[in-house]
Amino acid sequence: MVNELQDKIFDEARQAYGQAGFERWRNKPYRGRPAKAEYEGASTGTCGDTIRIFLHIENDLVLDAGFGTDGCGSSQISGSMAAELAVNKTCEELTAITGDTIMEALGGPNCMPEEDRHCTRLAANALHEALGDYYFKTLGARES
Repeated sequence: MVNELQDKIFDEARQAYGQAGFERWRNKPYRGRPAKAEYEGASTGTCGDTIRIFLHIENDLVLDAGFGTDGCGSSQISGSMAAELAVNKTCEELTAITGDTIMEALGGPNCMPEEDRHCTRLAANALHEALGDYYFKTLGARES
């Protein structure tokens, strides 16, 4: 009974996210706050989901990133991809990452149900908020 239910959930997730999205949902790469992450941003959607992005930045280069969410599978895979896209990018390059960038990296519009596609924008917004936290803390420290 439990195995049948688990198989049904996995089949539904594969249908909703495709195989690549299913694997990301199941394994959750970049989940959690990296040990050296000093910067954080969050974005909450009208659906109630919140995505948080954590960044470890040195010399304007993202060395590590992570995510957290209290949301659905689409929020999980969007946050995961946003964190992955951030690693090894300069702060300037982070500004170019949008919801569309995240969606394309996940495989295009069919990577999640249409009603969940806003999650990619939430992840991009959280990433930009984390970048804003970096600028606030580093520029504030320089001015003090």
